[in-house]
Amino acid sequence: MKILNTSSVLLILTLTFSLVSCSKGQEAKKTIERNKKDKIMKSEEEWKKELSQEEYHILREKGTERAFTGKYWNNHKEGVYYCAACHQKLFDSGTKYESGSGWPSFYEPIDDENVEVKKDTSFGMVREEVVCSRCGGHLGHVFPDGPEPTGLRYCINSAALDFKEEK
Repeated sequence: MKILNTSSVLLILTLTFSLVSCSKGQEAKKTIERNKKDKIMKSEEEWKKELSQEEYHILREKGTERAFTGKYWNNHKEGVYYCAACHQKLFDSGTKYESGSGWPSFYEPIDDENVEVKKDTSFGMVREEVVCSRCGGHLGHVFPDGPEPTGLRYCINSAALDFKEEK
């Protein structure tokens, strides 16, 4: 059995890490390319034609519906919540819970890639805005006061969602 010297071991480790880094970099690049390709780009006039007045106000103008008035805040059916603008899957009913806030609340999205979180400093507050990763529609905000396992509360406007019941 031949024992490798220190230089040989370092060379082998460097090559191994380089190969792993390259493959992970290529995977990340493919994800970024896929996300760019899947993005929906429309003019505000096109969105106005496709969305109701309330949906447009919330999704495109970053509005908020009044608490306890949205169609899904008290929905207890099993199913999937989709973006009302582009129909991307966002949340599963299994992650929905009663937060007492008056808006549908979830502790995690179906897939982290389906939502983006952005810093929101509107109205003199610092919050984390949640937007659909495909169309950029405003969904609501995420707060660090949710239940386990994530400790997050995705507080989402009903008008930004479509629901499809599944059993």
